[in-house]
Amino acid sequence: MFSVMPASAVRIRDLRKSFGAVEAVAGVDLDIGDGEFFSMLGPSGSGKTTVLRLIAGFERPTSGTVELAGRDVTGLAPFDRDVNTVFQDYALFPHLDVLRNVEYGLKVRRVPKAKRRERALEALRSVRLDGFGARRPSELSGGQRQRVALARALVNEPKVLLLDEPLGALDLKLREEMQVELKAIQRRAGITFVFVTHDQEEALTLSDRIAVLDGGRVQQVGTPAEVYEHPATEFVAGFVGTTNRIGDVCVRPEKLHVRILGEDGTALDGEAGGEAGGPAGDRHAEGTVAEVVYAGAVTRYVVDLESGDRVVALRQNLAASPAEATRHRGARVRVGWRAAHEFRVAAAPSTETSAKTPN
Repeated sequence: MFSVMPASAVRIRDLRKSFGAVEAVAGVDLDIGDGEFFSMLGPSGSGKTTVLRLIAGFERPTSGTVELAGRDVTGLAPFDRDVNTVFQDYALFPHLDVLRNVEYGLKVRRVPKAKRRERALEALRSVRLDGFGARRPSELSGGQRQRVALARALVNEPKVLLLDEPLGALDLKLREEMQVELKAIQRRAGITFVFVTHDQEEALTLSDRIAVLDGGRVQQVGTPAEVYEHPATEFVAGFVGTTNRIGDVCVRPEKLHVRILGEDGTALDGEAGGEAGGPAGDRHAEGTVAEVVYAGAVTRYVVDLESGDRVVALRQNLAASPAEATRHRGARVRVGWRAAHEFRVAAAPSTETSAKTPN
């Protein structure tokens, strides 16, 4: 007896979208699981927002298919698809209070007043905004407005929630707080989130899996750890975090250990910016510290190796003071790393996509 695989929440096959001579989406295939927090990550012009709009139905594909829970919705209008979208500007009605903003979609669907009030209050509770129903959007902080927009989308109980850079307008501290909040909301709601961002750290923080896009094509799909630790292409290695190329291998900055060398060429006790006796690894190269950048939690050592390569090493500021770190500028050093932390990457697929490709 054969088992039947469950349908993906979102299934895209050979999806293409052209705007005139520009192919914004160039043959994308994706399977997004039910209840998954899935992010599409890429720079401006990579095609990520266009893919989101194709899923939502705001754009029609040039070719290819979009399925939601096994149902082909390629030709359906947005209101016939079981999805909701949250945008960066939140699109709240300024003349309505919070409760009526959240109720609006249910009112359009002619849900009875008592029922829609009950569901709206529950949606506000789910985003921790109990008691805020009587306020106007102008009386809320940016993070609170963002949560109202989420509640308004969640109250419709969509199978899939699409989020187009919803944290982009927030300052850094609030953005970091809302990343934690957004993940918690997704877990409580138990629905599929498809999240678009150009922020690598945000994608790594939030996602169950990430699709990295460039030039309208998917470069890699994987868990945050897979994408960061084992990037599939040179583009992914450079876009998701920082990558050092040392000869024909790549190593992440935090995997490098920097030891100061004495005049006789022997390593002095301790690591630059670290504790004495830390492991240097089974690979090493020598060079000169070109720059030391104090960045609060970490210090960046920019090292010019004898091979001609320039690398960046990160050190947590556990023991060294800023003054102690910066005095290593110009010092001779030995950079060490473990062979297990090396990786090789393939060149990204060639593309003729214009630099002005829509997102």
